[in-house]
Amino acid sequence: MCPKNDPDSQASLFAASPGAATDRPAPLAPLRNVTAYTDGSCDTASGHGGWAYMLVADGQERTEAGYAPDTTNNRMELTAAVRALAALEQASDVTVVTDSEYLKKAFTDGWLKNWLRNGWRTAARQPVKNRDLWEELLELEKRHRVRWSWTKGHAGHAENEAVDALALAARRSRGRR
Repeated sequence: MCPKNDPDSQASLFAASPGAATDRPAPLAPLRNVTAYTDGSCDTASGHGGWAYMLVADGQERTEAGYAPDTTNNRMELTAAVRALAALEQASDVTVVTDSEYLKKAFTDGWLKNWLRNGWRTAARQPVKNRDLWEELLELEKRHRVRWSWTKGHAGHAENEAVDALALAARRSRGRR
C-alpha cells in the first residue's frame, strides 16, 4: 500500500513500465492540502505591528511571526498571508483562514478584479493601499490553489487565537526574542 503523502511512492504508481507506450502525459500528483491560519496586530498609537501564521498539513504544524514598525493592521493581515503562502515550498491546495474581512473579501467579492481593471484605483478613484502586498498575493495565488475563509476574531477559534497571540507577542517584543 502506498502512503497517501509519500511523493516517491506516488510517483512510482504513475511510472511507465519498461516498454510501455508513453504517448499520454503522466497524471499530475495531487496537491498537498494545507490550512494556513493568519493574523495581524497593530497598535495604532505607536504604529508597531506584528504578523503571524500557522501552517497545518499532514498532522504537523509550523508557525512564524514577525514585527514591523510604522505600519497598519491591514498591512499586517496581508503580510501574514504573504508570509504563509511564501513559506510553502511546493504547490499546495491551501485554505487561508483569516479574521480580516478586508483580506478575504478582496479575493472573494471581486475587489481585486475591480482594482486591477481600474488601474489599482478604488471605486472612489483613490490609489489602492498596500498594493505591493496585494501584488505579492496575486503572484503567490498563481503557485497555489487558494481558498479564502473568514473566521470571527476573538471568538474562541483555537488556531485563530494562537496566531493572534503570536502576532501580539511579536508586536510587543518588537521582534526581539
